[in-house]
Amino acid sequence: MTADEQKILDKINAYAETALADIDPQKTRISFQLEALKPVMEEIAKETGKSVEDIFILYMDLASEAAVEADKKLQAALDDEEGADFSSIANRLN
Repeated sequence: MTADEQKILDKINAYAETALADIDPQKTRISFQLEALKPVMEEIAKETGKSVEDIFILYMDLASEAAVEADKKLQAALDDEEGADFSSIANRLN
């Protein structure tokens, strides 16, 4: 992930924390969640000269990539700290 891509992901995630703060993602349809993120995606599209659809696809790719990296970090921490408690492992991931 490039620095520019990380900025895009961070911007969308920060917006999502506010826009989706009061919903349960497990019980809320994806279409509703994406509609809530549309304003920030439109803003990024204008800034980058890309379409909203391209930003959506980029966001999904970046979010997947970030999830894989987070999982790798967790697995590495668990492997390194077989006897450690959950709190100490969680603190090392930040």
